[in-house]
Amino acid sequence: MYERTEENQRDVDLLDALGGLIARLLAEGERLAKDCGVPTFFIKALHLIDGPLAMKELGQRMHCDPSFVTNIADMLEKRGLAVRESDPADRRVKRLVLTSAGLEMKQRMEQAMVERSPWRQALTQEERATLISLIHKMAPPLSATDPNDCPAEEVTNFLATAATPTVG
Repeated sequence: MYERTEENQRDVDLLDALGGLIARLLAEGERLAKDCGVPTFFIKALHLIDGPLAMKELGQRMHCDPSFVTNIADMLEKRGLAVRESDPADRRVKRLVLTSAGLEMKQRMEQAMVERSPWRQALTQEERATLISLIHKMAPPLSATDPNDCPAEEVTNFLATAATPTVG
C-alpha cells in the first residue's frame, strides 16, 4: 500500500516538477521546429548527427524504426541538409553526413534551444553547474549511455505513471 509520507510526497512533487520541465522542453522544441519550418524530429536528428553516422546508429539513438530513419534521411537530403554515403569499411552500410547547410541549421537550432532553455533563463551559471552535478549523480548524460539501455517508451511510460501512484 502506498503511504503519503512527507518523503514520498517530496518524491511525487519532484516527479511532477521533472515532468513539467520535460513538457516545457518538448514544447520549446516543437515551437523551434515550427519557426524553422521543419518537422520536430529534425531537431533531434540534426543534434544527434555529429559526424558521418550510420543510419542504423541514428535509428538506435532516436529509438525509432529503420524505415523511419530512411524517411528522415530522404527528407534531410531533399532539403539539402544531409547526404548519404557508403561506409568505407563496409559499403553495405549507409551513413548520413550533414552538408554545410545542415551544419548551419544544426548550429542555429542548438543555439536557439540553448537560448530558450528554462535553466538559462532562471538559473545562474553556478546553479546550472550544481544542477548538472545533481543530475549526473542520478544518471549519466544521454551522450554517455548506450541508446539500447534506456528505451524511450520506458521513460515516457514511467513519467506518465510515476506522478500518480496507485493508492490501494
